[in-house]
Amino acid sequence: MKALALVFGWLLMTGTTAWAYEEIQVTDGGAVTGKVTITAGKPIPKGFNLVTFPDPVYCGRISTGTGWRILKEFEVAEDGGLKDTVVWLSDVHKGKPFAFEVPTIEARDCRFLPFVTIVRDRSQVVVVNMDPVMHDIQAYETSHLGPRVLFNTPLPMNPHHKRNVGAETHEHLAGQPVTEQINMTKGRKFFVMQCGFHAYMESWGLAVENPYYQLTGDDGRFSLTDVPPGDYTLMAWHPGVGTVLGKKITVPAKGAAQAEFVFESPKGRRSAHEIAENPHFGLEALGRPLDIRPTLELQTP
Repeated sequence: MKALALVFGWLLMTGTTAWAYEEIQVTDGGAVTGKVTITAGKPIPKGFNLVTFPDPVYCGRISTGTGWRILKEFEVAEDGGLKDTVVWLSDVHKGKPFAFEVPTIEARDCRFLPFVTIVRDRSQVVVVNMDPVMHDIQAYETSHLGPRVLFNTPLPMNPHHKRNVGAETHEHLAGQPVTEQINMTKGRKFFVMQCGFHAYMESWGLAVENPYYQLTGDDGRFSLTDVPPGDYTLMAWHPGVGTVLGKKITVPAKGAAQAEFVFESPKGRRSAHEIAENPHFGLEALGRPLDIRPTLELQTP
């Protein structure tokens, strides 16, 4: 089974489905198991200078200790196993029940958690602010045609938070949850959510159309069960790579199909945000001393 590198735009243009998923009783289902890895070579991290964004002291509790915040996109095991990769069957017309629990995304420690969320189109997602600072949700569909706004909503904080917060503040209280509807344009599957105040807060999502999907864990492994016997296309996507991989597989009755995906680690400059020491954006850039200390997590490039 040869892996097919599918460019991002190709999937979006050809991913439109004209069928509705049908729930049936699966009595002779098989499984699809495997692993997702990434080639050696750590990608250049995206770094954000904290003095250019609001709340540098509180958000700097996770930082490099020199005023930079790193977007944690890749979590890789020692053997190359890639966490937070979505693996799914793209062309299952019928199968096991498609029960779906509305996911919750938290703004916690100036991060959106989890980093990758699986959603169901025309369903909801709940976002809640746990921090003692304000956040703002800006969600966009992504596509080769350009982004389209899904929603843009202020994310209120809990009014019982202390007014003055610093590097030692580690309290979390839930604000009023914000519930939004995911209404993807026909044929589109991917979206990104970013904070309008803190650009280093990102969370990515993929809208699925059937229950045969899984988000890889720390070891990069996946397992899809109760799959009706037949021929399918198995897909894998990680937002930090920007490429979708696909394999043609055959699932035997009461048997198992094996599949492995290998992503190539991104090389070279990846964004306008890279860590570089610049005297114009140091800790004294605002004309007053800032207590930016990584009291929660010391990040390393």
